[in-house]
Amino acid sequence: MLGFAEIMPWHWAGFIVCVLIFLALDLGVFHRGSRIVKFKEALAWSALWFTLAMIFAAAMFYWRGRKESVQFTTGYLIELSLSLDNILVIALIFAWFRVPAELQHRVLFWGILGALAMRGAMIAAGAALINRFDGVLYVFGVFLVFTGVKMIFSRNEALHPEKNIALHLAKKLFPVADGFEGGKFFTRLDGKFALTPLALVLLLVETTDLVFAVNSVPAVFSITRKAFIVFTSNVFAILGLRSMYFLLAGAIGYFRYLKIGLSVVLVFVGAKMLLDPHDRMPQWFQIEISTAISLLVVAAILVISIALSVAVARREKKIAP
Repeated sequence: MLGFAEIMPWHWAGFIVCVLIFLALDLGVFHRGSRIVKFKEALAWSALWFTLAMIFAAAMFYWRGRKESVQFTTGYLIELSLSLDNILVIALIFAWFRVPAELQHRVLFWGILGALAMRGAMIAAGAALINRFDGVLYVFGVFLVFTGVKMIFSRNEALHPEKNIALHLAKKLFPVADGFEGGKFFTRLDGKFALTPLALVLLLVETTDLVFAVNSVPAVFSITRKAFIVFTSNVFAILGLRSMYFLLAGAIGYFRYLKIGLSVVLVFVGAKMLLDPHDRMPQWFQIEISTAISLLVVAAILVISIALSVAVARREKKIAP
């Protein structure tokens, strides 16, 4: 391991430029035309993004040390696990609008660009708040615990796009074409600028991701206060979201206990944020949970919830006639 390297603005710029190059190659070279993404291709892309994330973690270990490398890996795992619930919602959106399979990758690509911009803004705002008001960590912790408990006891609700404020506003401001026009988001209707149904799908994907980001961004701040680690772990998880969607969308319904596992993860990281030592906290109330232990706990929760889901699904399949 080399000496401790300070994170400079050019590190941020270099990372963002690399991400934009990867995305440009993705859409401009590998997925230029509209086509269906098959399972084997999705598996290969998922493995690629995971490998790149682990290479980045190794680079963090080399340049910044073991602690920050483990922080990145833990943040990445938390983001990746919480994105699984996002995949289910995206599948429901595509089914609601009857989006052709060959157009789904295009929606997810532009959706991820918007998600990256939103996450970057939220992380910057969160880091600024934490640096200025240390007490906001308690607010994040309470919010995560509340959200996790609420997820445990909430029932699966049907999707209601007509109740989405952004979608309602878009329909009010612009005319909408009756059907899809290939991969176009905009068209002309009676000589006027109009939206296609694909644009409404993209808008709904973006607004639902914003809701998920409200949970996931504070969750990573429970692991580290360093904005660079929070941002990079978010980015790698989002980059792998598209391939994970095509890999898991058809089978996500079998992971019946996954939502409970994600709820427990939120409660755990929220409690960690509340119990981590702070200057204003009474010393008897301070409990420090190391990042390595957090990584093991989050991984164990996910493995148990997924394994239990698969075991129950297989058992029911054997019993069913």
